[in-house]
Amino acid sequence: MIFDFSPIWSNMPLFLGGVWLTLKLLLISLALGLLLAIPLGLMRVSKQRLINAPAWLYTYVIRGTPMLVQLFLIYYGLAQFAVVRDSLLWPYLSSASFCACLAFAINTSAYSAEILAGSLRTIPAGEIEAAKAIGMSRFTLYQRILLPSALRRALPQYSNEVIMMLHTTSLASIVTMVDITGAARTISSQYYLPFEAFITAGLFYLGLTLLLVRLFKMSEGRWLAYLAPRKV
Repeated sequence: MIFDFSPIWSNMPLFLGGVWLTLKLLLISLALGLLLAIPLGLMRVSKQRLINAPAWLYTYVIRGTPMLVQLFLIYYGLAQFAVVRDSLLWPYLSSASFCACLAFAINTSAYSAEILAGSLRTIPAGEIEAAKAIGMSRFTLYQRILLPSALRRALPQYSNEVIMMLHTTSLASIVTMVDITGAARTISSQYYLPFEAFITAGLFYLGLTLLLVRLFKMSEGRWLAYLAPRKV
């Protein structure tokens, strides 16, 4: 079997454009998802049922349905309703990039909310009691103690979610976007070289994954150092 990577090299700008698009999708989705996940995570740890239940239902439904189904519902499904096509949101909902970012943000917000809620539940009671002892209000307690501590403790679990979202962005190629996977599909269809095209895409994803792992390891070393066992 002879492999021909010459078309890959000649189309490297297409792959590099796909890498840039993948990173944009990832960063936008994570930013929007985290903004939504913080209030959802706080709702999930509430003892009041009317506050907890809607957040539980949201995360249960989103985590219980495939990402591809969610993307199809937003990009293809909403277009069948005349009220959506006639609304002011249609210029956005008819855009593949907007729909992809929206679907990815919704998906990651549900997982991130559960990660944050789990981290909030593991905060030592002593930290909370100490904050209350110096007269902190509930808002200040969450702002200065609980949320910063929970976000730091959630880093190891959140890093896995970020990597999973990186791989999930490959679904954007299904809605006509030329990300890394989209570039591989384009080259594969033009030159009939599926192995070369997709092995190159896999290498790009692997490189980005290693970069993210390294960045999170550095972040954990800086912000979680106080949790490391002390040397005697």
